[in-house]
Amino acid sequence: MHLLWVLIVGGLIGWLSGNLIGRDVPGGIVGNIAAGFVGSWLGTELLGARGPIVGGFYIVPAIIGSILALLIFFAIARRQQ
Repeated sequence: MHLLWVLIVGGLIGWLSGNLIGRDVPGGIVGNIAAGFVGSWLGTELLGARGPIVGGFYIVPAIIGSILALLIFFAIARRQQ
């Protein structure tokens, strides 16, 4: 049950980050989950463990980290084209 909760929260973080920057995350649901996980790791490394915890994610650093990860991804993807 915990794994399902973690996947749902990770997907919501990725979806919210994509909406905040105004771009769709490539890969659909799996892309949202990946963005949530990568963003959580990045945000926690940069900002530390702060804010409320939901599903094992520190929400504020996870959203900020996910936004940064998506911006970096889109910049690299644009450069490749």
